[in-house]
Amino acid sequence: MDFSAVSSALKAIGELTQEVTSLWGVDEQVEGLASELRWMQSFLKVADARKVDHEVIRTSVVEIRELAYDAEDVIEMFALKVASKRKGGFSNCIKRSACFLKEGCLLHQIKSEIEKITARIKELARQLQMYDVSKFEVDGEGPSSSTVRLEARRPYPHVMDDNIVGLDNDVKKLVTVLLNEQSECRVVSICGMGGLGKTTLAKKIYHHSQVVGHFKHLVWIYVSQHCQKRKVWEDILSELLILSEEDRKVNVEKLAKKLSSFFEENKCLVILDDVWNIEAWDSLKPAFSARETKSKILLTSRNKEIVADADKNGFLYELQELDYNQSWKLFQKIAFPQSNSPGYKIDAKMKELGEDMVKHCAGLPLAIIILGGILATKYPSLTEWLKVSANVKSYLNNNKGEVLRDVLALSYDDLPPYLRPCFLYLSHFPEDYEIPVDRLIQLWVAEGIVSSKQEEGDEGQIAEDVAEGYLLELAERCMIQVRERDIATLKIRSFQMHDLMRDVCLSNAKQQKFLYIADQSNACQLSTIGRVRRVSAHKFFWIQCIKSPRLRSLLFFDEFLPREEMVKFFPLTIQSYIKNQYELHIPLISFLALFVWTVLATKLRGIWKYMFNNFNFLRVLDYERGGAAGCKLPNYIGKLIHLRFLRLRGLDFKSSKLPSSLGNLRCLQSLDLRIESECSNSIHVPNVLWRMQQLRHLYLPEECNRKTKLKLGTLRNLQTLVNFNTKNCHVNDLINMTNIRELEIRGPFNIEDFNTKELDKNPPIIQSKYLYSLSIINEEGRIDPSHLAHLLLSCENISKLRLDVEIRRLPEYHYLCSNLAYMKLRRCKLGEDPMPTLAKLPYLSMLELHEEAFIGKEMFCCGQAFAKLESLSLKELNFLEEWKVSEGAMPCLRRLEIQKCRQLKKLPDGLRFIATIQELKIESMPKTFKDKVEEGGEDFCKVRHVPSIILQDCFW
Repeated sequence: MDFSAVSSALKAIGELTQEVTSLWGVDEQVEGLASELRWMQSFLKVADARKVDHEVIRTSVVEIRELAYDAEDVIEMFALKVASKRKGGFSNCIKRSACFLKEGCLLHQIKSEIEKITARIKELARQLQMYDVSKFEVDGEGPSSSTVRLEARRPYPHVMDDNIVGLDNDVKKLVTVLLNEQSECRVVSICGMGGLGKTTLAKKIYHHSQVVGHFKHLVWIYVSQHCQKRKVWEDILSELLILSEEDRKVNVEKLAKKLSSFFEENKCLVILDDVWNIEAWDSLKPAFSARETKSKILLTSRNKEIVADADKNGFLYELQELDYNQSWKLFQKIAFPQSNSPGYKIDAKMKELGEDMVKHCAGLPLAIIILGGILATKYPSLTEWLKVSANVKSYLNNNKGEVLRDVLALSYDDLPPYLRPCFLYLSHFPEDYEIPVDRLIQLWVAEGIVSSKQEEGDEGQIAEDVAEGYLLELAERCMIQVRERDIATLKIRSFQMHDLMRDVCLSNAKQQKFLYIADQSNACQLSTIGRVRRVSAHKFFWIQCIKSPRLRSLLFFDEFLPREEMVKFFPLTIQSYIKNQYELHIPLISFLALFVWTVLATKLRGIWKYMFNNFNFLRVLDYERGGAAGCKLPNYIGKLIHLRFLRLRGLDFKSSKLPSSLGNLRCLQSLDLRIESECSNSIHVPNVLWRMQQLRHLYLPEECNRKTKLKLGTLRNLQTLVNFNTKNCHVNDLINMTNIRELEIRGPFNIEDFNTKELDKNPPIIQSKYLYSLSIINEEGRIDPSHLAHLLLSCENISKLRLDVEIRRLPEYHYLCSNLAYMKLRRCKLGEDPMPTLAKLPYLSMLELHEEAFIGKEMFCCGQAFAKLESLSLKELNFLEEWKVSEGAMPCLRRLEIQKCRQLKKLPDGLRFIATIQELKIESMPKTFKDKVEEGGEDFCKVRHVPSIILQDCFW
């Protein structure tokens, strides 16, 4: 169950009550509200711990969340509008006395709101107390939906499925591992999302002739979500035919000892099917503690974490989705019952429909089997097949697709309370959308999904680290599919959801009224729904349709106002006339153009005005695709005092000035000001950001105008700062940002009053021990090498460094952090070969030298250089003629890319000694260079061992 809303409300109350004086006037009401919320939180925890699955509880969870949101909103309003003004000295008291009547009215309004919310909570609590949670049927004690799903999924090892495709290679690999007695591996794990065929693969191994011949005893045990170790151990003893009546009476320690001794003396294979979590394995492993044994364990799980916990030498096998050819082969087996008959030919139209429908299954075997089964019952009716084809997903989710839905729903059922809102939040994003992790984590934190209790945990982790752990847990549970990892830290950078897992997410989000996904087809329904907290707009719609004043988040994935919507305002005759006559500069054309712009500007202003006047409780406002947004960002934005996340990136305004009312948004945690302006390339940012002391992530415009001068020294919580420079900001402010993790400098970087003779006499620039990524970009000027060296000396722990600026000379090795794992040099115009310096970096795994990073003619990688380098990219090094690599250099290199280095004569001889290279990519190089690399060319012998050689666009 989702506790995050209640936890977030209690957090807001807790922060407010830290200053006792600020509660004057509402102290009794706030304490009463907190007491009721704590009761609700306890009730939900008890219900969740007992796995209660009852309509009363499901309905109540939605109502409790709404009440918690209302409570948080009113408490925050008090904090921002009343309590914050009670701070300060005598002068502040005089200011307050002038507005005494206004504050009194506001205090009365807030007190009344709190009393109403408390009364609603008490009424709900009274209703819930009529139901005894302990008497509700729970998992393991009655037929709850989760228990029924589990029982329906119970596999029987003797029952083999004939419809198996694409597992032969998987079986071969796993059998080899299991039969290898020289290996120290004792635990082999098959992991993957529900419906991938983990159990089917385990059955094939269980019946494999080599496995049966190798092991003296084979045991199959179904563990499931509700692992009871005594029952599992007794089942194993029973399968081994050594369970006695006495065993049923002895304590569990003796059972574990008996099993451990048996496995030590006999060569056994125990298959533990459907192990859900580490706790289940930890409870079972005492029975498998024998050290000197040839017995092995094969387990299937949706959770990859179990393997590392089970055996430090364990083997993890991640089962993949079927490719399209395998999917089609499996589909044919089921959907066309007569396909194996001699001379049988599939109807061409049905084949076309089938090939299209199978794509919706995204390689998930269970989905293909279910779809094929549905179509097999309708064979050979083309009309029925056309009906299914028209809406494949609804058929996969109807009664016949219940098995698939239940299998995937089990993954959601097993999520701990803190992960459920994180998972449901993914329903905001469109189908097949690659979700950027940084942005998602900022949204989670802004919405309060990562609560203060977790933020102040035993390890003292900040919210972003906790959220990152949650995301990793979702990945370990195979509920998301990782698409990109950070090259230095290997943390997840982006991911996607399997279409069918996303359907489970959407279904639960809809059931729990977690959000509303809007577009033009259903936006009108929003006007009839009174309480909507979150709206995700996948396609443009007029936000005037939203009538909910308590809206908390708005995410837009389309342009602010798409062009196709703009043209709807004007008759086709006017559009055609302007298009055909515009170049003539006739006064009428100018008038019509002005008229068109005025109408558009009015429409755009109307969107902003409606938003700022009606959604005063917004916490998240996110624009994905930008677009024309009017004359300027209205001053009214200052009304959204509850905002935590504001992303304006890509929005295009006529004016280049941002309003000073941004300073009112003191709760902001993430702010993206990378807007565009038709009138100017530079943006004016008012000096108000220093007020936003809760700011964690700040993205300034790529270029600020010369009038912009920002004080940022108060932003001590800042973790991300992008587009900082010393023209518009103060370099001394950086030292106050002790939590900064990612810093991007764009434009000039100069240190005032810098002592060039004695660098160590200059004060440090950065004092954050968390900074891991530093980028310096200056397309027009250069950076003083001594200033750069001093800056790098302050960055003690960075693992990523990007220099896109003219420096002429690379800083000496002792200025570079030894932790560097990724380094990119671009337009540095280094005259000396950088390789001798870079080669000393012990952890450098990826190096990119691009676009005149080096302007010398010769480059040399000597022996023992680049011990950890895995990827090297050389692009547009226009003066490079010769590159030498000696034997022993780059022993771990896996990928090499050479592009547009047109003076380079040949590949280095030393590549023949690097056995680890998996890919060589040659692009936009002279044809003579390509001919040397191709088979039969003089350089081919240097790279003949490389599995993948890509030659692209080498024509001249």
